[in-house]
Amino acid sequence: MSDRLSDCAPRLAGIALGHVTREFPYASVHVMTGPNDYGPPIGRHPIFYGSFDWHSCVHSHWLLARILRLYPDDDVAPAIRNHLEQALTIDKVAIESAYFQRPTSRGFERPYGWAWLLKLAVELRRLGGPWAETLQPLADIVSDRFRAFLPLADYPVRAGVHSNSAFALALTQDYGREAHDAELLRLIEGRALAWYGDDVACQAWEPSGDDFLSPALIEAELMRRVLSLSDFRAWFAKFLPDAVSGRPATLFAPVKVSDRSDGKIAHLDGLNLSRAWCWRAIASALDERDSARSKAQAAAEAHLDAALPHLATDYMGEHWLASFALLALSEA
Repeated sequence: MSDRLSDCAPRLAGIALGHVTREFPYASVHVMTGPNDYGPPIGRHPIFYGSFDWHSCVHSHWLLARILRLYPDDDVAPAIRNHLEQALTIDKVAIESAYFQRPTSRGFERPYGWAWLLKLAVELRRLGGPWAETLQPLADIVSDRFRAFLPLADYPVRAGVHSNSAFALALTQDYGREAHDAELLRLIEGRALAWYGDDVACQAWEPSGDDFLSPALIEAELMRRVLSLSDFRAWFAKFLPDAVSGRPATLFAPVKVSDRSDGKIAHLDGLNLSRAWCWRAIASALDERDSARSKAQAAAEAHLDAALPHLATDYMGEHWLASFALLALSEA
């Protein structure tokens, strides 16, 4: 798998560099407070104005930072460094932070964009250099938002799109660990156990028509992170008791994508990639004697094979799919 990643890394970086500064088209979730409260996205988001929308631009910067860390001597590394130097400045972070402080921005990009911003902060810390410190004021705001929100979140969102609770907690846990934020980690573990700890015999009624996350598998991936190894294996055996037989079959088979120019249908390429990520991570936690382990590994490979050729087929997928390919190739 490391060979596959090294082969793909320059392509993934090239895709991201091609759109992180592309201003339009852009899907804005800006809440207007008056008739003159508008303008081009770059005015409100001088860092994350490209890649079609704010959160995609955030995780495209995560992709660039991770590839730079993993392959600092690659031919694409100077272009990544140059972009990060231009994008991550104190003044630009201050403007991005001020947007979060608007009264109408309480729910801006919650929880998906929040989680990706903290994931970017983790990667910049691991990369080294000045960029992590520069971004930290915005990371502080977002981590504070999570600490305020999670005690209010009595119920999870199980949809296979941006609002999914398990995905956000899985990514945010990385930040909690990197920042040694015991309170944030406690909240994440508490919510995960309360929301998913008693789940058994998952029916996996998926995919829905615009999923890019598997509600079943991302839940399992979160529980892998918060439980001990033995406790996770026991939980997983109850959650997907027929995984040893490759059932529910829908979780093990890549999904079909009928129209990659349709932004919602194009989500399904992302579902194949995020399933590959989850299956690889889950497999790594299962006992080598567990037949479900080989089933999970095979499913991961099948999903990767189905999605990797289509990362830049159309801009509706191109502006974000490479990040999910890098998750699948490098996280587990």
